[in-house]
Amino acid sequence: MSKNFYLYLIMLALIATVGFFQSWNVALMILNMCIISAIMSLGVNIQYGYAGLFNLGIMGFVALGGLATVIISAPPVYDAWAVGGLRVILALVFGALSILSAIFVWNYVKGSKYRPMIITILLVGSFFIYRFIFDPAVEAIEKINPAAEGYLGGLGLPVILSWPVGGLLAAIAAWLIGKIALGLRSDYLAIATIGVSEIIIFIIKNEDWLARGVKNVIGLPRPVPYEIDLQQSSNFIYWSQAFGIDVVDASTLFVKICYTVLFLVVLFILYWLCEKALNSPWGRMMRAIRDNEVAAESMGKDVKTRHLQVFILGSAVCGIAGAMLVTLDGQLTPTNYHPLRFTFIIWVMVILGGAGNNMGAILGGFIIWFFWVEVEYIGLFLMDFLTSGFSDDSAFRNHMLNSAAYMRYLTLGLILVLVLRFNPKGLIPEK
Repeated sequence: MSKNFYLYLIMLALIATVGFFQSWNVALMILNMCIISAIMSLGVNIQYGYAGLFNLGIMGFVALGGLATVIISAPPVYDAWAVGGLRVILALVFGALSILSAIFVWNYVKGSKYRPMIITILLVGSFFIYRFIFDPAVEAIEKINPAAEGYLGGLGLPVILSWPVGGLLAAIAAWLIGKIALGLRSDYLAIATIGVSEIIIFIIKNEDWLARGVKNVIGLPRPVPYEIDLQQSSNFIYWSQAFGIDVVDASTLFVKICYTVLFLVVLFILYWLCEKALNSPWGRMMRAIRDNEVAAESMGKDVKTRHLQVFILGSAVCGIAGAMLVTLDGQLTPTNYHPLRFTFIIWVMVILGGAGNNMGAILGGFIIWFFWVEVEYIGLFLMDFLTSGFSDDSAFRNHMLNSAAYMRYLTLGLILVLVLRFNPKGLIPEK
């Protein structure tokens, strides 16, 4: 059997070990988060592994996917729509038309010495008109039951529809960013993408009318049954008793297994599409551009357009993962989006697994997230064992036990260093 099979077998054995020694609820929670992390890793692998693009704005695309979940599945707040919903839409449409008008005028008066002055007057005037339309509407919306609502809500559609919409929102943002930033050198591209990512998070945190800002949107619909409904179902009670499982434990396990099945379906579909793309003429062209842009361009390949394509595709996959994550949590919490979790750890997953190899990217997502969760538990057990000879009030013992939480940073750094030392191209390198 191949090396890949044994690596995945070891990974599944580690998750099963958590089930046996901690709980199967924890094991399934880790498994679900591993799958979502693997999808994020696939998105980055499309950009970096296929085309060599260094994107540090992953967090922003993941957050847009989460925002899509609110927009699609949250129930609409009709009172908010009545007092300012249409006016907000009018303001946003006016703002978009103003930008398009500025672009048109800029091209139309090309060569004129008054061009900068005309554009400045147009944009400044449009800005004041935009704020005149927008601000009163937002103020009125945010006064509608601010403790529980204070925003427009969503469309009230099935939450699973938000997953492709999350990918679409991320793709649109990637197109806008790519049109501007993909002509930059790789290091400038990284700076530009992380800057735009922070802007996206800043908007989601501060525009309360959109998704309640830092007050969070909770109680989002689920694509799987609720535990309380299962616990009140006579059929479910019968089957849980038949298997000798407490009905409460059985309901939580069943819900997590449902999530696992849904997430695995998405992962397999995306993996199949990524493999088809990688092994197609398009995929071979992208690797040729990655390895030598000058040679590929001399053969007539439009490098910037191809980079834009792959940038959009990878960002869309990250957006889908972001929507899945918020669906699993059942709430949108903007303060949870930070670069360590949603950018740098994802990069570690890709590098560890093997950039350019989809199987490697998925494996990296599983390994890194597993250790990110479990190392603190393992570290606490080790610290407790190593300091068992000291008294309970020992300052050294207490210090070591309190330091167990930092073991995850040490462990991830150690794993990355060891892999780069002994497998520089990752655990499953590109063929």
